[in-house]
Amino acid sequence: MSEIHVVILAAGQGTRMKSVLPKVLHPVAGQPMIQQVVQTAETLNPASISVIIGHQAEAVRAFLDGRRGVQFALQMPQRGTAHALQQAEPLLAGRAGTLVLLSGDVPLLRPATLRRLLDIHRGAGAAATVVTATVDRPYGYGRIIRVGGRIARIVEERDASPAQRQVREINSGIYAFDLAPLFDQLRNIAAKNAQGEFYLTDLIALYRRRKLPLETVMVDDPAEIRGVNTRSELAEVSTIMRQNKNEELMAAGVTIVDPATTYIDPNVDIGPDTVIHPGVVIQGQSRIGSACEIHAYVRLTDSELADKVTINNFCVLVGARVAEGAAIGPFAHLRPASDVGPGAKVGNFVELKKTTMGPGSKVSHLSYLGDARIGARVNVGAGTITCNYDGQKKHETVIDDGAFIGSDTQLIAPVRVGKGAYVGAGSSITEDVPDGALGIGRGRQTNVEGWVERRKAAATKA
Repeated sequence: MSEIHVVILAAGQGTRMKSVLPKVLHPVAGQPMIQQVVQTAETLNPASISVIIGHQAEAVRAFLDGRRGVQFALQMPQRGTAHALQQAEPLLAGRAGTLVLLSGDVPLLRPATLRRLLDIHRGAGAAATVVTATVDRPYGYGRIIRVGGRIARIVEERDASPAQRQVREINSGIYAFDLAPLFDQLRNIAAKNAQGEFYLTDLIALYRRRKLPLETVMVDDPAEIRGVNTRSELAEVSTIMRQNKNEELMAAGVTIVDPATTYIDPNVDIGPDTVIHPGVVIQGQSRIGSACEIHAYVRLTDSELADKVTINNFCVLVGARVAEGAAIGPFAHLRPASDVGPGAKVGNFVELKKTTMGPGSKVSHLSYLGDARIGARVNVGAGTITCNYDGQKKHETVIDDGAFIGSDTQLIAPVRVGKGAYVGAGSSITEDVPDGALGIGRGRQTNVEGWVERRKAAATKA
């Protein structure tokens, strides 16, 4: 098989987005558009991926820089799509095979469509193959003009005659090209159009005049080739991507109670028999096991849940791990590097930060545990705080297996509570508590007899 090279056009300004952020960096269902397109390109195992950058080039380069196999070419000034593709010529000098051209603002394209494009292109021995679609409202798209059933040219909306504008088959901007004639032929394109730009679409008529073989691939679902040019289109495409993800998960055995209010990013994995209630947002690289239950209005970002985990209402987990059978919330916040062990419980209004909890441990109410290592079967009482920050550095608190921390305790780090030790309620612990000991750190209680009556009498005289 000949080599595959992918070129992604990402140089446009995207003026209709009305944003300082480059259009291709706007997120669709939680991921920047250009990332979605690159991931789709990578499914072809190409020999190279070239991204044509222009408007805010450094922002796009910085986002993709370091991604394996991605290289960049700068289009300045931006003089149309044919001019953009020409910028890839130095990157592909001396290479042969097939060039697949994608747009950085078309994030819904499926890998299966690209594979079909390549199969048809190679099978026909075509010089160029165009992905097309038939739509009810073709306004704004280039029209596919056929002669004798074969593609003859592509006419852009602004240059189309009234009759041509009635054509419902549109150009997607996605192509496969034989590299051998491509760049020489691009130099023959002239800017004879309303925009004064070098249109890549003119290459089709040019190839036909030179009797180079042309092919088309029509997608079944036109939504797949939808581009994003406005905030409204961004929202519409995000909705489609979320719907696709929800349908994929439900087909794999996940129960989504209300798909319309459930937002799950494309790279999330969820096991069968997990139940997801309304208003849930699952983002990034999150991984969720089987038979979990995620109740309403939970947000999970880059977090991992093992099997049979329960996340109660209104919890936020970011960069956290929860082991099998554990329960979180309601109203809990697990911050990055929090690790909750098997069967453990994190309850109402509890916040964990960079804290590990061992198997069967519980922190049920109104507590903050930061920079802590908590062993197995530990009970942490309501209102407990690990005072981990001294104004300059963070310090660690260690609570060993089987310890019991009374309510309203402050553990002034660095400090250790030993195995099976107890800490009396209301204590401020500044020194280690040995194994099996009782630690108490609070002021001695004083009762002043008759104080209430004397206070009332003094107030009356005043």
